Amino acid sequence: MTINNITMVELLENLRIGGVVFTPNVDHVMKLQKNQDFYLVYQDADYRVCDSKVLMYVSSFLKTPIHEKISGSDLFPAFYTYYQHDDKIKIFLLGAEADVVKIAQEKINSKVGRNIVVAAHSPSFGFEKNEEECQEIVQLINSSDATVLAIGVGAPKQEMWIAKYKKQLKKIKVFLAIGATISFEAGNIKRSPDWMSQVGLEWLYRLLREPQRLWKRYLLDAIPFLWLIVKQRFQLYENPWSGVKKDKGINIASLIKSKKM
Repeated sequence: MTINNITMVELLENLRIGGVVFTPNVDHVMKLQKNQDFYLVYQDADYRVCDSKVLMYVSSFLKTPIHEKISGSDLFPAFYTYYQHDDKIKIFLLGAEADVVKIAQEKINSKVGRNIVVAAHSPSFGFEKNEEECQEIVQLINSSDATVLAIGVGAPKQEMWIAKYKKQLKKIKVFLAIGATISFEAGNIKRSPDWMSQVGLEWLYRLLREPQRLWKRYLLDAIPFLWLIVKQRFQLYENPWSGVKKDKGINIASLIKSKKM
């Protein structure tokens, strides 16, 4: 199980027939070391595309370069633009605060020129632990006639929610786990300047804007992540879940070695 070494255009075209898309970054890599359920869910995704410029640098260091960074915040607008004239594409937005997700819905529909986002919902905090609320969300999605679910509630919740409920969502063909993208679309949170994203400093921009929420993710995981890379480089890394499910090896939690589609 590896990162899919695929271009944005190839991914968008492939999604015409559907698929589950996860966007791994350093935070995901570290969570995959500790969370067995997250690891198993990750194995079943149809596409795992590189969300992080840092992972691109690491992949080059490990001599398995990735062609293109495809973050959730880039993929989602590219997706709805690519399919803006395809009436079969109808999106359900799940995540963010109630006013934020509604603003995102309105802005996206305005940009596209049609109601491509047919419904939007803000789940309560801890909704993933409330089966009654989750079933209500399933009913909302099914009754919306949406064919695409874009869920942004953070990792690993969004990926694990998709895995648990996707079989109940009979009309959904495309599942996109997009993190903070809904807030970006609403304008509630600003993205980093292009130059920072291009050189791999988007994490620093977000850390400076939300230090209390993000400092543990970006600073405490830095040294353990670097140690994982060193072990991978010298072929000393061992998959912590190698005995859980048959797999060819996760290469730093399954995500550093690239795979051409």
